Amino acid sequence: MAESDESSDSILPEPLRTVTPPSRTHPDQDMDIIGWGIFLGLLVLLVPLLPFIIIVWVISKVVEALTPT
Repeated sequence: MAESDESSDSILPEPLRTVTPPSRTHPDQDMDIIGWGIFLGLLVLLVPLLPFIIIVWVISKVVEALTPT
């Protein structure tokens, strides 16, 4: 029983149980560049489709307005 009492005692307090030291916040330029790249890629893909999306939306609104409920 003496061994289990010794193993339950820790040297570090509970909140500091970590291997690495705490780091400060900093801007992450690499992830920022990846985010902008994904945004621009989606923009390049979706802008050409925008007229078709608008046409489908207008047709659905016209059909909805003409059909009696």
